[in-house]
Amino acid sequence: MQGFSNLLWLLSMAVLGLSLFALIDAAIRREDAFRAADKKTKPFWLIVLGLGVVVNLLFGILSFLPIIALIASIVYIVDVRPAVRQISGGGPRRGGSSSDGPYGPYNGGR
Repeated sequence: MQGFSNLLWLLSMAVLGLSLFALIDAAIRREDAFRAADKKTKPFWLIVLGLGVVVNLLFGILSFLPIIALIASIVYIVDVRPAVRQISGGGPRRGGSSSDGPYGPYNGGR
C-alpha cells in the first residue's frame, strides 16, 4: 500500500508542476497576443489556471476537481500556448538558413 501511496503522490506533484508551468507561462505572455490568437483573454486563462493550481494543492489526485484542472492545463499547453507564441514571436525561428548569423545570412564574403 505504501508503494501505491508514493505513486499517487508523484502523480499529484507532476500534475501540480504542469499546472504551475501553464500558469507561469500564461502570466509572462502579452495580453494582446491572446486576443490576436482568438484564444479568450489573458485574465480568463490566469483565473482558470490559478484555480487549477489551488485545486491541485487542496484536493487529492483521485478527486474530480484536479482532473478538470489537469484538462484545463493541457488545453492551455497544447492549444493556446502555441498560438500565443506564434503571434508574439516567442517560438523557434522558422524560415532561416543554417548559415544565418546574428546580423543576417552569411554569404561567404561575396
